[in-house]
Amino acid sequence: MTSAPDPDVAVRRMAAESLAGDDPTGWFERLYAAADDGAAVVPWDRGAPHPLLIDWLGRPDDARGQPRPAGTAVVVGCGPGFDAELLAGHGWTTTAFDVSASAVAAARRRFPDTTVRYVAADLFDPPRAWRQAFDLVVEIMTVQSLPVRLHQRATEAVAGFVAPNGTLLVVATARTGSTEPAGPTEGPPWPLTREEVEAFAVGGLTPVSVEQHDGTPPFQHWRAEFRR
Repeated sequence: MTSAPDPDVAVRRMAAESLAGDDPTGWFERLYAAADDGAAVVPWDRGAPHPLLIDWLGRPDDARGQPRPAGTAVVVGCGPGFDAELLAGHGWTTTAFDVSASAVAAARRRFPDTTVRYVAADLFDPPRAWRQAFDLVVEIMTVQSLPVRLHQRATEAVAGFVAPNGTLLVVATARTGSTEPAGPTEGPPWPLTREEVEAFAVGGLTPVSVEQHDGTPPFQHWRAEFRR
């Protein structure tokens, strides 16, 4: 019996072709367009919100046990849309963007009655109105989908969305000594080191917590919270 194609192999092939053409984000549109046609699978489409986001939203905002007050939120690299819909369900006025227009169109079809504002936009060239505009910024595994040379630029762009007194939540696959080689890794993804996660504390953001959580073996994940 012939085994099913490994979706990670197809993703890495598309990414390699885009990188060879000096277009580090072009492969996202190719992948989502192919998925629309049934010719590819989006490996990170969990069919549900990320568990670390679900857990974080369920935690009180402070030691007094107060719930998190809802405000404006943006989901970076929203993909299938499940994380954005979770936020909207918790009362957040949510914007969700992806560089892939096909991903945005698919999310709108998946959630026809949504209150989320889905937008096709580039992290490296976002609308100026988004600058320090959101009470909550959620970045789940987007920076790690870019080559390491772009991590700092992407990190600074994500941090730039956080409003005064706002919060940034980062979830990423962990690159640690026990799970990753010391040298450059083949990607995507390009998992983040602790130093790369802590680098989100830029432009007035300060770290609240940096946690390491178990994921699908042998992987671990970071969940980090920052405040402006």
